Parts: sequence; C-alpha cells; structure tokens
Amino acid sequence: MNPTPIPPRADIVQLRDGSHIYADQLPTSYQQGQPQVVHIHQAAPDRTTQRIALGTGIGAGTVAAGVYFGPLLVGVLTSMAISLAVVALVVVATAWGLITTVRTVARDGEQAAENVRKARRRR
Repeated sequence: MNPTPIPPRADIVQLRDGSHIYADQLPTSYQQGQPQVVHIHQAAPDRTTQRIALGTGIGAGTVAAGVYFGPLLVGVLTSMAISLAVVALVVVATAWGLITTVRTVARDGEQAAENVRKARRRR
C-alpha cells in the first residue's frame, strides 16, 4: 500500500538554442567539458515591489495600476512642485517691489508734508 518513492531527476539545463533538457539526457557534444554559463539577473526595484505585492495576494490589476500610475503620480507631483515654486517666486518678487515702493513713497510723503507745513507758516 505504500507508494513507491519517485527518484529525484537530474538538474534541468538550458541548451544554446533556448530549449530545456534534463542534465542526464545531454548529448555528448555538450558533455565534453564545456563550462556552464549561469546568468543571474536581479530584478529592478519596481519589479521587486510588484513581486512582493503579487506574493501578498493582491491582484495583477492592482499591480498593473501601480506600474502605470506610479510614475504618473511622480510626474504630477513634480509638476505641481515646480508650479508652486514659480508662484512663490512671483509672490516674493511682488512683495519686495511693493515694500520698496511703499518705503520710497513714505519718505517722499514725509518730505512733502513738511514742505506744505512750511508753506502755510509763511502765509
């Protein structure tokens, strides 16, 4: 009644043409001591985040929305920040010009008032 254990298979190897085969079934041309080339690829950070998200059970549609709207959101926020910086610069320049004008007019106004007082006394 005990099931017979399945013997473990040899490692799977990818051939030069892209197909996969078990290592114990390699043709003799591949078994002549050629070095095995192993490519290890590291996922980009956003792909890693997607894989973690998919691993937690959220749907692929949510991940696709994140991939699409993530960079879009960064672009929108950057654009808003630049616009606000330009508006702030305009406000500062306007306030500086207004304050400078008021100070200049105030000095001239005091001098004009004093001239009027002197003119009235002379009459």
